[in-house]
Amino acid sequence: MSALVVKQPGLLSLLQDSGRFGAHGVGLTCGGPLDPWAFRVANRLCGNSDGATALEVGFGGLVLESEGDGVIAVTGAELDLKINGQRASQWRSHRIAVGDRIELGYARTGTRAYLAIAGGFDVAPRFGSTATVVREGVGGLNGGPLKPGDRLPFTVPHSVELWQLPQALRPRYGDAATLRVVLGYQQAAFSREQQLRFFQGEYRVTDRSDRMGFRLEGPAIASSLDGILSEGICHGAIQVPADGQPIVLMNDRQTIGGYPKLGSVIALDTARLAQLAPGAIVRFEAISQEQAHNLNALAAARWQRLTLDPV
Repeated sequence: MSALVVKQPGLLSLLQDSGRFGAHGVGLTCGGPLDPWAFRVANRLCGNSDGATALEVGFGGLVLESEGDGVIAVTGAELDLKINGQRASQWRSHRIAVGDRIELGYARTGTRAYLAIAGGFDVAPRFGSTATVVREGVGGLNGGPLKPGDRLPFTVPHSVELWQLPQALRPRYGDAATLRVVLGYQQAAFSREQQLRFFQGEYRVTDRSDRMGFRLEGPAIASSLDGILSEGICHGAIQVPADGQPIVLMNDRQTIGGYPKLGSVIALDTARLAQLAPGAIVRFEAISQEQAHNLNALAAARWQRLTLDPV
């Protein structure tokens, strides 16, 4: 079977599919891509299903060598993509051949890039998914990030066309974002003053942010709860620990926790948060459940209507 061989693994390169669902009961979290839209576009450019196993490359620095012919695409964070030393464009598919060297430089804007290959990487699922969650040691090749010498097997379909995402649809990653929040059932534990402080404040992404949660620094907020029994935690939940500095929980979050939670950032916006580097500025905006449903429905409709241009 053909494979891509890891020459340099980069800072944090992980095999991911769309995520591991239905395993919270045994203590396993979801994993999956932090930026699902960029992940799905990479797969679509290669003619794959939306959830085919691909690579999430955190901050760049990945170097691969191909042991077979194939078709790849790289989306997400803006970086220098090179094939055999020649610059290649992101957000489009490229043919590769035996011996080709694929290099992803370090991200200039955004923080997560996605590399898909036609047919997807052929990795055995664990608990129903190939998603790598390092904290749990589950998924991927050996439950951890890529290492030098790892082989990523793939089988290319017989015929794969080349595509590109129209320029107007390619995202621009920046250094600030406003995140939309649906307030949760513990909102009453945060006084009106504390909620105004949170929603009118400005927070900075700290260097202690990772796939488990983004720790923010800014106006401290407090709740009237001294503590709560541990309970299930949803994606995007905004935990407020004793220091008052909010944490937005991400894909690799723990399955239960006991900190008060003001609400949850919608999934469309956790993806934007995931592309922010330390030092970036974050603000929050409260929306209703109905607005959140409408935003998700519109995003799903746009995805269904998405068309690619032939190369």
